Amino acid sequence: DQSLPRFREVWGPLAQRAADLGVRIAFENCPMGGSWQRGDHNIAHSPDAWERMFNELPMDNLGLQWEPCHQMTQLIDPLPQLKKWVHKILNVHGKDASIHWDVIREHGINGPVPWVFHRTPGFGDSNWTDIISVLRANNYTGSIDIEGWHDPVYRGDLEMTGQVYGLTYLKRCRGGNFVPTPMV
Repeated sequence: DQSLPRFREVWGPLAQRAADLGVRIAFENCPMGGSWQRGDHNIAHSPDAWERMFNELPMDNLGLQWEPCHQMTQLIDPLPQLKKWVHKILNVHGKDASIHWDVIREHGINGPVPWVFHRTPGFGDSNWTDIISVLRANNYTGSIDIEGWHDPVYRGDLEMTGQVYGLTYLKRCRGGNFVPTPMV
């Protein structure tokens, strides 16, 4: 809450200038390793923050660069948030996450064993068919940009193999190649 007046002071004029030029600004929903208590996170890190940000500056050209991974790493279910905030999504990152619930049950989220991993789409826990369906049902026409170089398995020599698989997977989730409806 203490950062919101500064957010308005800095981003208000920038957002207005961008709006005047027909430019949209998207904040990525990544916590950047910070926490709400310390205040050392990206301001757009969570749905609670989005509510405050967009109430502070209710401008049509301000929105989110959204990806399910960043919500999953906070144990937030991304699909209900997507449905609620789809009107503010300006761009989508194709990045997923795998949550190892067995590790959480045994060690917790602050234990010594990693419990979540950023993944390429098709290798994580997100239902991209549902994600794309929500986006399409709400007239999203932007891209889904695969964010690579994070997958713990498909990395190094396997990076491009993983990214090509992710692209193929996302195309399948959207229904495959576009087929025009015949005119009767």
